[in-house]
Amino acid sequence: MSFLQFAYRNVSRNKRTYAAYFLSSAFSVLIFFVCTLFIFNPGLRESIVYPIVTKTMITALCVMYLFLFFFVLYSVSSFLLSRKHEIGIWLMHGMTNKQLHRMIFLENMLIGTGAIVAGILSGLVTGKLFLMIGSPVFGIPSIPFRLTWEAIALTVGAFAVLFLIISVCTSALFRNPALIELFQAGRRTKVAPKGSARLSWAAAVLIIAAYWFAATTSVSNLYVRMLPVTAMTVVGTYLLYNHAGVWLVERLQKKRGLFWKKTNIVTLSNLSYRLKDHSRMLFMVTIVSTVSFCAVGVSASINTLSEQFHNDYPAAVSYVAKDGSRQERDHLQSIQGELLAKGLHPRILQFPVKNIQVVPEGSGPASEVLSVISISSYERAIRMAGLPYREQPLTGYDALAMINSERDKAYMKARPLAVHIAQGGRLRIKEIGYTRHVAVPEHMLRTELRQMDGYTSGIVVSDELFGRLESRAGTDRYTAFYVDDFRKTLGAAGELAASGEVKYGEGRGYAIAVSGTLYVMQMSAYRAMLFAALLIGTVFFIAAGSFLYFRLYADLDYDRRQYAAMAKLGLTDQELNRIVTRQMALLFFVPIAMAVIHSSFAFMALQSLFYLSIAFEMGVVLICFFAAQALYFFFIRYHYLRNVRKRLL
Repeated sequence: MSFLQFAYRNVSRNKRTYAAYFLSSAFSVLIFFVCTLFIFNPGLRESIVYPIVTKTMITALCVMYLFLFFFVLYSVSSFLLSRKHEIGIWLMHGMTNKQLHRMIFLENMLIGTGAIVAGILSGLVTGKLFLMIGSPVFGIPSIPFRLTWEAIALTVGAFAVLFLIISVCTSALFRNPALIELFQAGRRTKVAPKGSARLSWAAAVLIIAAYWFAATTSVSNLYVRMLPVTAMTVVGTYLLYNHAGVWLVERLQKKRGLFWKKTNIVTLSNLSYRLKDHSRMLFMVTIVSTVSFCAVGVSASINTLSEQFHNDYPAAVSYVAKDGSRQERDHLQSIQGELLAKGLHPRILQFPVKNIQVVPEGSGPASEVLSVISISSYERAIRMAGLPYREQPLTGYDALAMINSERDKAYMKARPLAVHIAQGGRLRIKEIGYTRHVAVPEHMLRTELRQMDGYTSGIVVSDELFGRLESRAGTDRYTAFYVDDFRKTLGAAGELAASGEVKYGEGRGYAIAVSGTLYVMQMSAYRAMLFAALLIGTVFFIAAGSFLYFRLYADLDYDRRQYAAMAKLGLTDQELNRIVTRQMALLFFVPIAMAVIHSSFAFMALQSLFYLSIAFEMGVVLICFFAAQALYFFFIRYHYLRNVRKRLL
């Protein structure tokens, strides 16, 4: 028997232990390969959404690859720790350290090679299905299946390098302890683990504080609190499993009425050991599941913004001719001709936009440019868009700040109303509120105020004040084309804006926004994010499940001996089912329940960024993940009980 055959038989004999790790790796290769099929698909390259799909899939590949590196490293290291007794036998029979490292390297490469082959073959079988799912997601009629050498080369190369690095690192970092330590591996210590009361209370304080900060987050302090809250949650969760859980079990064991009731004496006696032994695994499952829930939940919630697209872009085509532009007439005739060719009969609105020099009160002597429109122009734009006009008349030097989009309503409470000093201090224009609707889409006006993005694109003033303002920075002309169905403008004005938009600051003589094209681009981006998040979230979720599977089956031999001894003392089959179910339920549902709670408070914080409620989408995501975990629990429980009973029969 060659050394390679010896390594292969070691892997095949431990196939039950390696099963979840192998399947998780193969599934990860499958998802990675599917993403490369989208990136290198020639049928997508001619599509307008190809840049969005490419960027999204490349980001998904990078996130997935980084996660898989640590997942594989942790898994392989854990497998070696569970095989210490077996390694001790090899060393006792003369295996050298060099041979041991070589064997570890070969085993890892065998599993890695098998995972790569299985993943790519599965991708070839299911690739067309993923492309069929991706077609409606990205808004493309049909994506043909094309197997390119780039997709195979990238997948094989990336995972070959990953497994090679992990194999080298694992064999290099493995230190051979004394034989007596190897042979005693797997025996539980007789000293009961002790939980620290101080660290337990520290865990509670950190988690409660993190929840409070998340629940009270506003749009103004979200980014400031994000890292501290995340750090407190991670540290608190680790202390919760490593100390608070054991400390709580100690308290429960002192309650005699509970401890001596039926099979609780067995369940609670083993619970301290299981919590201590599995604390790192429970912590990792909780964090990985939380990231998975948040990624999918946020991506699903972003789609709610698409419901407000018409409010963000009230005109089918918005066009701004900068002061002095000589192309305005030709551009407008071209746009109108294309709309008529599409069977659309646009209603046209034009009004001037003055760019005035102002000094924000209290900000110093530096002047800035502020775009201004009259209240009558704003009213006509809103009414032609079919939106209700409810603003109060403006008088004197009062003004309304124009919102860029519906999502800016979340920033209103954080932004103080400004006062603008114009025309050498002779005019003091005071903002008294915000417009209810978007009159001119974002990035279409010149406003250069130094402030956070998403606050205002200019101001609306009374007609009388508008006539008195001196447009020293130039006067632009805004033209809006309104149609009954803005989606039909897809591809219009392609020569002026291939991607549907030219922003004011891009240095051209005009700015333009084509609603139909932008809608397709936005929806494709949101759907691509959701599609990628679902793929990544599924990989994370399956990886978390493999952690649970491994820890459960790593202790199977010990559990068999324990339950066999109790069976001799009269343990019934029903009592065995009850004990196993309770212990497994703790391993499966405690980290998932913690992840759901973590995610819920994370969503509370993220809600401050959304004007619309995203609670429904979040709830659906969490329920789906919890249901999937329940199905996985019952599947593993059935097979685990069957394996345990083999020794009892």
